Amino acid sequence: MQIPRLHPDTIEEVKQRADVYDVVSEHVVLRKRGKDYVGLCPFHSEKTPSFTVSQTKQMYYCFGCQAAGNALKFLMDLEKRSFAEVVLDLARRYQVSVKTLEPEQRQELQRQISLREQLYEVLASAAQFYQHALKHSRDQAMLYLQQRQLREETIQQFAIGYAPAGWETLYRYLVDDKRYPVQLVEQAGLIKPRKEAGGYYDVFRDRIIIPIHDVLGRVIAFGGRTLGSEQPKYLNSPETEVFIKGKTLFALDKAKATISQQDQAVVVEGYFDAIALHAAGISNVVASLGTALSMEQVRQVLRYTDSKQLILNFDADAAGTLATERAIGEIADLAYQGEVQLKILNLPDGKDADEYLQGHQPEDYRQLLANAPLWLNWQIQQITKNRDLKQATDFQQVSQDTVKLLKKITNIDTRDYYIDQCAEILSFGDSRLKPLRVENLLTQIAPQKGSGDKLRPSRGVKTPNSTVQTGLSRPTTESTLLEEAEALLLRIYLHYPQHRQAIVDALEERDLQFSLSHHRFLWQQIIDVPSEESNLISTVQETCLEYPEEIGLVSYLFHLNEKTQKEMLSHHEKLIQAAIACMEQVLREKRYRHFRELWNNPEVEPEQLESYYKAFYAEKMRLQELDRERLFSITDLLGD
Repeated sequence: MQIPRLHPDTIEEVKQRADVYDVVSEHVVLRKRGKDYVGLCPFHSEKTPSFTVSQTKQMYYCFGCQAAGNALKFLMDLEKRSFAEVVLDLARRYQVSVKTLEPEQRQELQRQISLREQLYEVLASAAQFYQHALKHSRDQAMLYLQQRQLREETIQQFAIGYAPAGWETLYRYLVDDKRYPVQLVEQAGLIKPRKEAGGYYDVFRDRIIIPIHDVLGRVIAFGGRTLGSEQPKYLNSPETEVFIKGKTLFALDKAKATISQQDQAVVVEGYFDAIALHAAGISNVVASLGTALSMEQVRQVLRYTDSKQLILNFDADAAGTLATERAIGEIADLAYQGEVQLKILNLPDGKDADEYLQGHQPEDYRQLLANAPLWLNWQIQQITKNRDLKQATDFQQVSQDTVKLLKKITNIDTRDYYIDQCAEILSFGDSRLKPLRVENLLTQIAPQKGSGDKLRPSRGVKTPNSTVQTGLSRPTTESTLLEEAEALLLRIYLHYPQHRQAIVDALEERDLQFSLSHHRFLWQQIIDVPSEESNLISTVQETCLEYPEEIGLVSYLFHLNEKTQKEMLSHHEKLIQAAIACMEQVLREKRYRHFRELWNNPEVEPEQLESYYKAFYAEKMRLQELDRERLFSITDLLGD
C-alpha cells in the first residue's frame, strides 16, 4: 500500500500524544534513576546500562553508541520502518484522526487501513482457534510434534496449532459463532467458495498449523503441514492484502533482535528448521517459506545486521542446491559489490537443520556456521564436485566453469586470490604446474580487444594518466575504496616496520578503525603480537592457521613482488596519507549523506534546519580537503 503524504496536523498530534517512555518500555526494561529511566541499549550489545529515557524532554539517548531521538525515531530505527508507517501505527494506537495532504486519497487510505485491521483481527482469531484445537485434538497431531522433539514452550512460542479434519470447522467458528462477514474471512485466505452447490470450505484441514507473523508480530498468514500422505505436504495461505509471500520471512519477528546482537542472519528453507534452531537457542534464524529467496526478502533481513553477514543453510539435496544457486543468483550483484557477506552452509549427510539437531548438540551447529565457506568457495566446490580432474572431459568442463565464475569477480584483489586458489586445484597441488594454470586462467579471463571492455592492468603495472597500482585508484563504490585503502595500510604495516608507528598515529589522530570484517580480523591478530617479536608476518600467519576462511581473504597481503616493494618503499608517506584519507572519506561521505537527508526531510523541526545545514556543509568542505589529500597522480610520485 502506498501511503499518501500525511498532514502536518496529524504528525504534530502524534508527536504530542506518543509518550517516549510508553513506546520504549515495550521493548526495553527501564529502571527509574532520578528524573530519568535507564536500561540496556537495544541498538548495540552492552552489559552495563547506558541507554537513558527522559520523559520531561521526550527523548532517549545512549551514551554507548550515541543513538538518540524521540518516540518516532526509536520505532523507525528499531523496526526499520518508514516515518509514515510509524506515524500511522501510533495514530491508531493513540486514536489520532489521520489526515493527508491529498483529500481525495483519504477515504481510500482509511478503507485500506480498516480492511487490514479487520484482517489482522480475523487471522488472530483463527490462530487462537487452531491453538485450542491442538490442545483438544486427536493424539496424532500431538504425537507428530513430539516426534519433532518440540517442547511445550516451543509450541507456545510459535503458537503452533491444528486444523481439524472437517470441511467447515473453522468456517462455522468464524462466520457462525464469531459473526465475521464471510467475505472478510475469504479475503483472509482462510476459506474458499465451493465450485458447486454453493457455500464455503476450510483451506486448512487435518494439518499442523504454523502461524506466519509480520515483523511486528501480527499474524498475517498460516502454513499447514499434512499429517498423512496428502499433497502438497506443506500448504501456505494465499496472498492477501496483508500477506505477500515474496516479501515475508518466517520468524523474522522473533529473530530480528538476535540478528542485530550477533550481527549475522541465517536463512533456512522450512518452518520446522527455523523452529528447531530457535528451540535450540540459535535464534538469529529465519525461513524463506519454501520459495525462492527474493531480493526483497534479502534486503529485509539485512536491515538488522550492520556488517551484512548472511548465511544460507538450505538442504544439501539436488532441490536444495538448486535453491541455493538461485538465491546466489539473486544476491550476486550485492555480494560482488561487497554489500553482503554471503556464506553457504550445507549440513553433513544432506540433512536439514531440524534433522541435524535431533542427533547433534546446538554447539555443533554453531561450529558449522562459524566454518561455513564463503559463497565463491562454495561455488568452486560445486564446480569440482564429483569431477575427476585427471579425466580430460571433466578437466575441461571444470576449467570452463571456473573461468565463467572468475570473470564475474570485479574486485581485483579478490579475483587474484581466487585465481590462485583455482590454479592450485587445477594443478593437483603440483607447484611446477601452478604458474602455467595461473597464466591460462588470466588469459581466458582478460577481456578481448574490441569487446568494448577496457583492459585493466595487473597490480604494479603503470599506464598513462593512472595512479600507481600499489596506491589507490578511484573505485566506483565506497566498499571498493575502503577495501583498497585498508589493504594498503595493512600491507605497509606488515612489510615495513619503520612505518608502523606512523600508521598507528594516523589512525589514532583521526579516530579511524578498520571497517571490513576480514581486515579487522587481521588487525586484531597483528596487535596481539608482542612488540618485541621480530618476525611479525610469520607469527601472524601461524596464529591464523586456525582460521582458514578469514585468512583466505587477506593472505595476499603477506606477499609482495619486487616491483611493488620498490614502489611502496619509495612512496610510503604519500601512500599512507592517501589510504588514511580514503578511510576518512568513506566515513565522512556517510555523515554527509545523513545530515543532507535530515536537512531535506520535510518533517524536520524548523529550528533544526540550520544546524543540519551547517553540519552537512562542514562535511562537504572536509570531503573536498580529503580529495586533495587522496588524489595524487603517477607524475606526482615520480616527480619526488
